[in-house]
Amino acid sequence: MSILKNFENTRQVLEDLRLKFKNKKCVVTGGASFIGSHLVDALVSMEAIVTVIDDLSSGKIGNLSDSINNSNLKLVKDDITTINDLDREFYDVDYVFNLAAIHGGRGFIESQGKLMLKNFLIDQKVFQSAIKEKVKVIIHASSACAYPINYQSNSSSRSLLSEDLANFNKIGGAFPDGIYGWTKLMGEFQLENLIKDSSTKGRSARIFTAYGPRENESHAAIALISKAILKMDPFEIWGDGTQTRNFTFVADTVTGLLFAAIDLTENYYAYNIGTSDHIQVNEFVEEIFKIVNWKPKKINRDTTKPAGVASRASNNELVLSKFGWQPCINVQEGINETYKWYLDYTYRPKNLDELILRLNSR
Repeated sequence: MSILKNFENTRQVLEDLRLKFKNKKCVVTGGASFIGSHLVDALVSMEAIVTVIDDLSSGKIGNLSDSINNSNLKLVKDDITTINDLDREFYDVDYVFNLAAIHGGRGFIESQGKLMLKNFLIDQKVFQSAIKEKVKVIIHASSACAYPINYQSNSSSRSLLSEDLANFNKIGGAFPDGIYGWTKLMGEFQLENLIKDSSTKGRSARIFTAYGPRENESHAAIALISKAILKMDPFEIWGDGTQTRNFTFVADTVTGLLFAAIDLTENYYAYNIGTSDHIQVNEFVEEIFKIVNWKPKKINRDTTKPAGVASRASNNELVLSKFGWQPCINVQEGINETYKWYLDYTYRPKNLDELILRLNSR
């Protein structure tokens, strides 16, 4: 069953959007990924006709187990950058959700910059083929990493990131978070410019710190939950733990992607999908300890490990004005749902040595 159905607000969203997506043709690139697979489940549950394009380099067939046998789902196992006739997959399609990307947790994106440059090619091929075939709307999965890092350098300021802060039209608007941030900001720039003089509309969804079931241990939330289940003591936190994130449960992330697809008010805009809550990593870890019902004798805060920017949370004025909605699943609910899934996850690491090998992986 789709994770969205476990929460009243997202169940209602699915019901409200059902007629909007029923029998609509959708393509989800990267649809076997963490976020992509939850989006696919939601679309299939609304009786959309869905094509997933994924080379399974990081996505997993198992992520699609809830939908893979549905007659409305087609899986294309191929690399977007080398596929022979990509245009064919976008023929007569209403919505394209572009989630294909080279991406991983903080350890991965800070050590694999050269590999992530492939994102430029992935995005351009998807956008060009979708526009050529006159797709109605392209929803591109961007990232909060697109925001200038100077707005995220003070964990005590608790400032919120608004969409106008990241752009190429003013000095200082393009100073993103590392190579991954640059690929996402340039993806936005490509989409905005490629749709000009076409019938296709574009949306760049700046996704903030999504977490939940199907995420892997290279990302902070699952890594921390795994460390608690394995009773790591001293318990390791990357950074000093005062860095803040707006941990956003994946059901809310998917809801934001769905809303943007049916909004036809403008040719192009970028928008945030994230909570406006500044949650310290230390606070997030304490919630995990409560849910796991265990706490270490000692916590080791390792400031030599990559910890990212000091502060990150979303200004939601734009999504509220456009959709009458903003992410609303609180961190206690989200961690609890993630923990329950992870306890039953067949492939979780069985010991700390195995976990440590996964922390810097994709």
